[in-house]
Amino acid sequence: MPTLKTTVDGLKLPNPFVIGSGPPGTNLNVIVKAFQEGWGAVIAKTVSLDASKVVNVTPRYAKLHSSDGQEVIGWENIELISDRPFKIWEEEFKKCKDQFPDRVLIASIMEEYRKDAWIEIVERCQACGVDGFELNFSCPHGLPERKMGAAMGENPEILEEVTGWVMGVAKKPVWAKMTPNVTHIEDPSRAALQAGATGISAINTIRAVMGVNLETLRPEPAVEGYTTPGGYSCRAVKPIALRMVMEIAQVIRKEFPGRSLSAIGGVESGNDAAEFILLGADTVQVCTGVMKFGYEHVKPMCEQLLAFMEKHKFETLADFKGKSLDYFTTHADLVKRQGERKAAQKAATKAVKSDGEWRGDEFVKQSQALSR
Repeated sequence: MPTLKTTVDGLKLPNPFVIGSGPPGTNLNVIVKAFQEGWGAVIAKTVSLDASKVVNVTPRYAKLHSSDGQEVIGWENIELISDRPFKIWEEEFKKCKDQFPDRVLIASIMEEYRKDAWIEIVERCQACGVDGFELNFSCPHGLPERKMGAAMGENPEILEEVTGWVMGVAKKPVWAKMTPNVTHIEDPSRAALQAGATGISAINTIRAVMGVNLETLRPEPAVEGYTTPGGYSCRAVKPIALRMVMEIAQVIRKEFPGRSLSAIGGVESGNDAAEFILLGADTVQVCTGVMKFGYEHVKPMCEQLLAFMEKHKFETLADFKGKSLDYFTTHADLVKRQGERKAAQKAATKAVKSDGEWRGDEFVKQSQALSR
């Protein structure tokens, strides 16, 4: 009988489905709801020491619908990190761990490029009992103006330095969250791992403009008639996320065996999760999916992932983690493999099919064509 239970970086999860940092983990009330519904872990919305500089606008979401208008396939947001005072978060982290001592609560943290600030926020979160950290090096909008989020994540040298500061004081697992808004996601991932990060989370949202309203001629989402590029998520980003998760998994396999990988990007089903795990993920995070379907959606996702495992006779997630990685190669190798197959097929068509076809001058070649 297959099981979804898994242990990642010493953290025991009932299943690999994790609430991704964002609106679904924005306060104690919704975090409690997530645990009650059975999510494997919750990563709270990103916190910083000074929330007074965080001011959200309305509207801040824009949706891309399928051609029939029945389904949301793309979701852009310009929402910032938590606007709630850090002292309130400290109280809620403590209450959450008191209420759910055996469940995994991860603090997503972000600070400016100051060592003392990163050390302070880690130590204060640890004192509240959180089970781990996710370093937000990837928020694509708003806070890069303060040299935070993606502004750090796009610079491997700074990312490595800041990760090192955190690892110097962290007593819990640390995942570094990557921005996809780079040419080679392997570079910042490698930098974080070199600095000692326990694992990598990828990907955060893709910097995008959702579209332009052809009636008003204003880009969306329009705030007082203006907008700013935001983070794109939902089903539409899944192929990009799969590619980047695969690339990071290859780096981990070759250079940092044993480090973990938490996949993010368009996960809405158990089959989506299976794809990411096949490409090397230990866990899968869901954020926009919760905003579309609700916290109870974890149940059908678990059921579908278990059905996939039963079909292929996998007992644990480890049985198929990274199983598809070996099937990636270069284009030159694809050409070579196809050429070899065609040559073999050509030889097979010349094989002797009856005794009357044997020829004295071709006897050796005909014999070889019949051999494996």
